[in-house]
Amino acid sequence: MGDQEKALKGKKGRARNLILHLHPPRIRKDSIRYTLTFGLGGMAALLFLIQILTGILLRFNYVPTPGEAYDSILGLKSNLIFGNLVRNLHHWSGIFFVFITFLHLLRTFYTGAFYRERRWNWIIGLCLMVLVILSNFTGYLLPWDQLAYWAVTVSTAMLHYIPFVGDQMVSSIRGGTDVNSSTLLLFYNFHTAVLPITLIILMSFHFWRVRKNKGVVLPEDASEELVPADPDLVSKELVVSLVLIATLLLLSIFSNAPLLERANPANSPNPAKAAWYFMGVQELLLHLHPFFAALLIPSAFFLFLTYLPFFRYKEQYRGRWFMTEKGRKLALYALIAGILFTMAGILADEYLVNMEAVFPHLAPAISNGLIPLVLLFAIITGIVYMVRKRYRADKSEVILFLFTFLMAGYTVMTLVGIFFRGPGMKLVWIF
Repeated sequence: MGDQEKALKGKKGRARNLILHLHPPRIRKDSIRYTLTFGLGGMAALLFLIQILTGILLRFNYVPTPGEAYDSILGLKSNLIFGNLVRNLHHWSGIFFVFITFLHLLRTFYTGAFYRERRWNWIIGLCLMVLVILSNFTGYLLPWDQLAYWAVTVSTAMLHYIPFVGDQMVSSIRGGTDVNSSTLLLFYNFHTAVLPITLIILMSFHFWRVRKNKGVVLPEDASEELVPADPDLVSKELVVSLVLIATLLLLSIFSNAPLLERANPANSPNPAKAAWYFMGVQELLLHLHPFFAALLIPSAFFLFLTYLPFFRYKEQYRGRWFMTEKGRKLALYALIAGILFTMAGILADEYLVNMEAVFPHLAPAISNGLIPLVLLFAIITGIVYMVRKRYRADKSEVILFLFTFLMAGYTVMTLVGIFFRGPGMKLVWIF
């Protein structure tokens, strides 16, 4: 055998060893069904890698000061070869990163991949979701245009409603009372160093836990047949990766990342909106007292998600989408009910009912906070109780219904806030 052949085989062997570090040599055949995971975890990892690579390239031209940040973005767009493409790739891969991570979280829940030995990986996944949003949010300010400046101003202002420590938190995050040069530098350092390093550590631990738990969760009656990870799994991952990269490239070529005029603290746009992933909370602020809308309800929702794996489930449905046939129906009913209920609530509060006018002698925190919250809790509890009795649903199916109902509601509020709020945050018909 010639030296060139030996070198070539050595390279192939090292590449194969690298792949087998990521995957076991042989895996169960049912675990590579595309419809089981849709490749969402792998896509999230690839998007993070694209974020890192494009972010490094952008660092060579970006200057994190209010006086030069905006000009450095303009120079990147017009003076550097492929500079605008790299920025577009960084922007769209960041949007996809948030969206794909969220879908991965939904997939994990709806296929029952959070019970018992996987519960801590569910917690790590929630932490990763938070870090992905924070990473996107800290990068939001860096262009230093009107969109970025006021989105960060509105988003951070929500922290004011946290009792006792809210003002101090806002001041710490902004580096002062307003969004300023200290805010930009702080966001830049978190976006380019602290958050990426934290994400790498947690993602590595997350993948290790998946490997330790014998890979993707499968139903009990799944086939025991084994197939080689290379090429059976690797070839599918390669196809998904190429499709994702091609989609990002096409989107980046034909659709530029937004860039408005230079940030002007004296000229607030109307409406001034938060970052898109916080629009659900901003929408909720229009309907409820700030303490309940910005703190109590989001905190309760996150605690509910955190505690999901720790409920005592009599039946545990693993590896099956929506758990059971009944679960599929309940998820569909919850989706429809969540959409209709949320839309009806928004329209009623906008045009029909003013709780502060109905209870003029009560404090706003009670008339526009506690009373609506109690009514909301009573209605949701009644719906869940009715579903449990009528369909004889077990705890897993009831939790599935409630999870879907709440996710549908928050999604509707987010979409309404993004697309249907105009000047003065009034409802508008955009079409």
